[in-house]
Amino acid sequence: MLYNWQLSDWPNFTYDLAGLEGELIAFADKAGQITGLLKGLSETDQSEAMVQSMLAEAMKTSQIEGEYLRRQDVMSSIRNQLGLNDPLQRVRDRASEGAAELMVAVRDTWKEPLTEAMLFSWHKKLLKGSHGIALGRWRTHKEPMQVVSNPYGRTRVHFEAPPSDRVPGEMKHFVNWFNRSESEIKHAPVRSAIAHLYFESVHPFEDGNGRIGRALSEKAIFQGLGRPAILSMSHSLERNKKHYYDALQRGQGSNEISDWISYFVSMLLLAQDHTEKQIDFVLRKARFFDRFTSMLSERQLRVIRRMLEEGPDGFEGGINARKYRALTRVSKATATRDLQDLATKEVLRPIGAGRSARYDLRL
Repeated sequence: MLYNWQLSDWPNFTYDLAGLEGELIAFADKAGQITGLLKGLSETDQSEAMVQSMLAEAMKTSQIEGEYLRRQDVMSSIRNQLGLNDPLQRVRDRASEGAAELMVAVRDTWKEPLTEAMLFSWHKKLLKGSHGIALGRWRTHKEPMQVVSNPYGRTRVHFEAPPSDRVPGEMKHFVNWFNRSESEIKHAPVRSAIAHLYFESVHPFEDGNGRIGRALSEKAIFQGLGRPAILSMSHSLERNKKHYYDALQRGQGSNEISDWISYFVSMLLLAQDHTEKQIDFVLRKARFFDRFTSMLSERQLRVIRRMLEEGPDGFEGGINARKYRALTRVSKATATRDLQDLATKEVLRPIGAGRSARYDLRL
C-alpha cells in the first residue's frame, strides 16, 4: 500500500464539496448563533464560557492520545494565563500546564501567519517537562515514524510518515500552504480539515503531532471566522476515537480527500452542538448562584462550586456523604445534614436512598 505522501500528486489534495453545501451553511449559521448567545452573557460569563471551552479542548485532545490530565490544574493554568486568577493558583502537573499553555497560545496568536518558530514554540509548551523528546525541532531519527497499534499482541502499522530527512522541506511547503490557503479556501471547515490531515501525514515531531495538528485545525477555524471561536473539536473526536483514527487512516491513503472532509465537517457540527450546551450551562450556573448564594453556607457553596467545575455533567455518580466529607473535612453526620439541607432547598436532587444515597445538582 502506498501512503498519500508517496503518490505522484502529493500534496495536491482534491475534493468535491457538492454534497456538503448544507453542512457548510449550517456551520456558518450556527457560528453566528453561538456568537449571539455569547453576546447575551455578561463579560464574566463570557470569560467563563471561553475557559470551559479551552478546558474541554485541552482535556479531550490529550485523552485522544491516551493522556489523562489533572482537570483542576488545566483550569487553574488557563485562568492564570488569562489573568482571571488573583492571586495565581498553584499548578502541580507540568503536563496539564503545558496543555493549557498551548490552548492559550493558539487563541492569542490566531491572527498571525503560521511560522516554523510558532510550531516549535507550541511544541515546547505542550511537552514541557517531557524527557527524552527533542523539543522545539523537527524529528531527525532514522527509524521510520509509524502510527501503530497492538491488537492481540501483534503490531499493526496504520501509517508511516515521510523519512525524517524529508521533514524540513515538507514543513516549509506546509507552512506556505497554510498561510496561502487562508485567502484561497472559502470555507473554514474545509481548510481546517485539510490542515489537520496534511500535518498529520508529515508527522514532523517525535511526539505531540496529534495535539498540535488539532491545534492547527482550531487556528484555521479562528482565521476563517475572523475571531477566536468557543469550540472544542476534540470533544467530538474523542467520543469515538476509533472512528476518528479510521477516517484519518483512510484519508492518508489517497490525495482525493472528499470523504475525510465530510467526516471532519460532521465532527465540527457536533462540536458546535456541544458549545451551545456549554454556553447554556454557564448561563444556568450564573442564575443558580444568583438564586441560592445567600441561602447557603460557605461550606456548602465550596462543594457546589467544586461540583460545577466538572462541567454540565457534574460529578460522575453524583455527590454523597463520603465525597462531601472529603471536600470539607467534616463529620459524617454534618455531611449528611448539609446534603439533606441542600435537597430541602432544592439545590440538589436525590437520586438514591439509604446507603446508596447520593445527589445531583438541580441547575
